[in-house]
This record gives sequence, structure tokens and C-alpha cells, in this order.
Amino acid sequence: MQDDWTAGYVADIGYTYGYYTELNPVAARFALLAAGYATPEVENACELGFGQGVSINMHAAASKTRWWGNDFLPQQAAFAQGLATAAGSNATISAESFDAFCHRADLPDMDFIGLHGVWTWVNDANRTTIVDFIRRKLKPGGIVYASYNTQPGWANVIPVRELFIAYADAVGGPNQSTATRIDTAVDFTEKLLATNPRFLMGNQQAQQQIRHIVAQDKNYLAHEYFNRDWEPMSFAKFSDWLEPAGLAFACPGHLLEHVDALYMSTEQMELVQSVPSARVRQSVRDFVLNANFRRDYWVRGGKRMDPEAQRKALEAQHVVLVQPAQNVVLKVGDARLSDAIYKPILEALADHKPKAIGELARAMEPRGVPFGQLMQALVVLVGKHDVLAAQAPEDASPETATRLNRHVMGMARKGAQVQYLASPVTGGGLFVPHTDLLLLSDKSFAGPRAAAYRALGLA
Repeated sequence: MQDDWTAGYVADIGYTYGYYTELNPVAARFALLAAGYATPEVENACELGFGQGVSINMHAAASKTRWWGNDFLPQQAAFAQGLATAAGSNATISAESFDAFCHRADLPDMDFIGLHGVWTWVNDANRTTIVDFIRRKLKPGGIVYASYNTQPGWANVIPVRELFIAYADAVGGPNQSTATRIDTAVDFTEKLLATNPRFLMGNQQAQQQIRHIVAQDKNYLAHEYFNRDWEPMSFAKFSDWLEPAGLAFACPGHLLEHVDALYMSTEQMELVQSVPSARVRQSVRDFVLNANFRRDYWVRGGKRMDPEAQRKALEAQHVVLVQPAQNVVLKVGDARLSDAIYKPILEALADHKPKAIGELARAMEPRGVPFGQLMQALVVLVGKHDVLAAQAPEDASPETATRLNRHVMGMARKGAQVQYLASPVTGGGLFVPHTDLLLLSDKSFAGPRAAAYRALGLA
């Protein structure tokens, strides 16, 4: 049984070692500018519930932003602190309850607050604490990134998750480890699927979701499904929670979701846009897409820019190609992207040096690519993680990024926990396969991948 100090959260099995681009203030700036919002300079930032601390450490090591972060599991905070110490960054790592951390007297007012993989899995008391923290500590004009499981995409799985928990509790008893409970639940679920239950008859999507669930590793299953609290929430209900903190929805954090034509028919887009309330419009959009996860940016007193000011801000924003141009697949799902638009952009970025969007716009005009098409193409390429927003050189922190990267490459020789390196160009982390982590410390490592890594400051 979980002790009271865990508030029902899994504590005996670690979280995954993931990195989440949307937590990068540089990425947030690009998304918000593309949506027409003015953005603040992010001097102070905070991540609540940082897991193993990969994201917060990449961001602290790769930029001059001062980061504070908290995760109540001591073993995860210790791992995160090890990364921060190796980098010599300015990250302040804490292992406290949300209530204790959010009421610390030494915290500054924040320009950016990130919540990835937190909201769905905590209780209402902790949600209340988080909202109160945002109300008190987020500056006017500040940004909140929040991700959470949403309906209607989880509607078919809610009874399965409850069955997971109920069966594991009934069979295993209160003192069984989470790993054993997972094995018990997965084994039973596979037996249940084999009987072809009527719940799944005619519901192909639910069958696929459940088979996907039982195939996941234990670390993911533990933190996704085996906490006491787990509530997929509609956008409208989530909005109700954040409104007391003065927050308003700005735009999706996942850039591909800025381009509705990639996912919806013309009829569906017209219906969604006809809904007068932004709160209800997003809920309708989730219903149309059968969405099961949202990644959104919210702003406190966000200022909308007029078209001229937006274009000026976008022209000053830099972007950079983060993988060899020949590796970029010009497709999103079943949608084929236009070679006439995308290939000239990739050619202009092929040297992996940051380019101002204004510079790209001038280069694209003779190629028949107007500014609007250029921006939509960049939004798609950033959404695919082929191109990323780049920070100003004066905001980079190459020394701390180099120290963190050397530490991660050293860990790679002993295993493969962290597969990301910090880029002072993008201000965040970039995925690097384990084999490349082993090769990067070798100066003889050559080729397009090696050239891209080095241009991006990873080695």
C-alpha cells in the first residue's frame, strides 16, 4: 500500500527518462508568435513534477534562464540533481510535496511554469495548490504549459483502467509491489481479451488501445495507470480549473495541431470555427479528432499582436534544421507536403546554422513561396521536429551544455538511460540514439549526422 506521503502516487518504480520539447521556453515563444501572441523574456522558469529531470536539466544547461523544479520522489530528484551538478547549471532541484514547494519563500515570480504529465495524475487538493501557485507566482504576460489526458479519446479505456486497479488490488493484496500488480493486471487483461468480451465487440479502437496498453513497459504503465488518481478531463473542465488564476488558452503546444487541414475535413474545420466560445470550440475540436492528450500553452493577460507586429516578431525569430536534410520525410500521416515549398526551405537550412525567418522569407520570394506559405511550412517542420526554434546567441550557455553532454555520454557507456543532449542553439534537448552517444566522443565520427550534431553544439 502507498504511504500517505505519496498522496496515492506510484513511488516504488521510477518514471521514464523522457524529454519534452514543449517545456522549452524557446519552443513556447515560437508557438505563441505563430499564434499571434506577444511573448515575455523568460528569465525565471519552473517545472512542477519533473520526473527524472531530463527536461529541466537540458533547459537549464542550454540557456541562461534560471530554473526551479520540484518532484516529490526523492530518488528522481537525486537523479535530476546529479545532472544539474555535472552541468554546473543554475537549476534549483527540490524534492518536496507540491504544497511545501509552492509555498517556499525563496521562489521568484515566474515567466514560465511547466506541467507535463502531472495534472491527470494528482488529486484535487494538489490541483488546487498548483492553481494557487500560478495565481500568486506567474507574472502578468507569463506562460503556462500544461499537458493532460483528455476526453473523448480515453472514454473507452476508463473502465479498463478501473478494472486493472480493482483486479490487481483484489488478487495481490495491499502490500504487493507495483511491478507485481502490473504483471497481475496485464496477465488478467490478456486472458480477458482472449474471451472476446462483448465490451470490445464492434469497438475496434478500444481493442487497439488496450492491446497497446498491455504492450508498454512497466515504468510507463506504473505512472500512467496505477496511481490512485487518474482523471482524463475535458478541455472545458480544465479551463474551469485555470480561470481563477487568470489564464486564457493561447494555442496548442504541438505545432502540427496549428494546421487543422492536416487532421480535419473542410466541413469539420468550418463547424469547429463556427463555435463562438473558445472554451467550447476546443471541446468540439477534441470530439472531432477523438483526442486523448492535450499539450497547450496558456497565457496570463496575453497580448494579441496586430498582423504587422506579428510579422516583424516572426521575421526576427531564428530557426535551425536539426537533422540531415535528406532524412526529412515530406509527409504528415497520409498528407504529402509540397516539394516546391518545402525543399527550398530545407536547402536554405541545410548547413544547420540558425537563420532568421526574415532572411528565409527574402530567399524564398524568388522561389514563389510567399511569407504565409513559408510560415505554415515552418510550423509543420517544427511540429515534425525536423526544424526547431533557435535562441539568440547571447542567450546560449555552451559551457554548461558541454559539461552536461559529456556527463550523459559517459552514462551512455554504462547503459542507455538518457538519450538526449543539450543544444545551446535550440536552448533545449535533442534526441541522440545510444549508438551515436557512444560515437560522439570520438573525433573520427564523421558524416551528415555527426556534422549536424556538432553544428548544434552537442559535441
